[in-house]
Amino acid sequence: MYKVYSAPAGAENVSPMEKDRLLYKEVGTMDEAVSWAAHMSRTGHAIMSIEGDDGTRLGASEIASALRRHAG
Repeated sequence: MYKVYSAPAGAENVSPMEKDRLLYKEVGTMDEAVSWAAHMSRTGHAIMSIEGDDGTRLGASEIASALRRHAG
């Protein structure tokens, strides 16, 4: 399982305490997580992180790179 954490447009780094208050969507695969992140980005949301049960942790710069590959 992967969680895609999002915030309102313009949001930047959040502390671990603030992350507990962010909205997230759970998906089954990394492909689904990147697709959801792309959708949220297109609708004006900031994607804060993608985190997996397997220990995967993607921050904003890694997500931006994944979204560029996904769009191409």
